[in-house]
Amino acid sequence: MAYECLSARGRRKKSGVNGRLYSELLKKICQDGEAPEEVVSSLLRKIQCRDHEAVPFDVFRYGVLSCFVLLEFVAKADTLYDVLDDGSGIADESVCQAVLDTLEEALGATDFSVPIRYLEAGSKLGPDCLALAMDKALLDRKICSSMNREEFLKRATALFIAKVKPID
Repeated sequence: MAYECLSARGRRKKSGVNGRLYSELLKKICQDGEAPEEVVSSLLRKIQCRDHEAVPFDVFRYGVLSCFVLLEFVAKADTLYDVLDDGSGIADESVCQAVLDTLEEALGATDFSVPIRYLEAGSKLGPDCLALAMDKALLDRKICSSMNREEFLKRATALFIAKVKPID
């Protein structure tokens, strides 16, 4: 529906969305979310089109879905950090790394040709798997070091961005 509405703008005879309008929409979607600017920039570099390019529906859909899935991913990663944080604003680095490793394993286990697969991979990260990984990390840790929220989100979203296929 959004594609059709944007395609109908002006007196152009060709239907479709141009790259400039597509890129502006993606930026607007991401600005309205809680994703860090650096993460949004990384995603947009992969999925933007040139201003003069015609954007087919499949590319439009992929880009918009990628933005919304990124926003959901950031929200879930932020909530996950809240669980890891003891209220001091920092969390144990070994536990954070165990969670990130589990997340990377879940993301690597599936072929991600469709952005919705990221959400499916997230559902594989049940409390039981995460609890086992966190317990193991706590038992194996040698030096107590910490990780702040920004670093955790940066590492988690880097895993997401790595799975997004660039638009050619």
